Amino acid sequence: MTAALVAVAAAGVAIGLAGYWARRRFVVVTVLGESMAPTFAHGDRVLVRRVRLARARAGQVVVAAWGTPVPGGPHPLVIEEPVPGEPPTIDPWVVKRLVAGPGDPVPETIGATVGDRRVPPGRFLVLGDNVAASADSRQFGYVHADYLLGVVVSRL
Repeated sequence: MTAALVAVAAAGVAIGLAGYWARRRFVVVTVLGESMAPTFAHGDRVLVRRVRLARARAGQVVVAAWGTPVPGGPHPLVIEEPVPGEPPTIDPWVVKRLVAGPGDPVPETIGATVGDRRVPPGRFLVLGDNVAASADSRQFGYVHADYLLGVVVSRL
């Protein structure tokens, strides 16, 4: 009986550690707006793997925060799905396609906004797939590496 209890306890600890690891490594974000259509629609939920900028590649869909002039925070643009009976939680994340990382050439569509030929270290540029409906690096310029949450790995 004792061996069975030890096995159950060990399994419980393993499951708990796996859950902890998954929550630290992955996050679910809800897409708001049509800026990523047709790739993602308003209301789609995406699974995001947390990565540093060095691990993200041009062409991948990323989740990032926009910095604001107000110290202490990104601008809230994406609303997480509310828990029933509770108000929605505002999250600062936007879903966009990474078009250039540090050292990459600045795309012509963004060049006038940032005024550089190459993306500086610690910065990246993003565009929405639905260019007509997207607020992105064409308006806001570079995104700081610290504002990258991660790379979208799948739609849920």
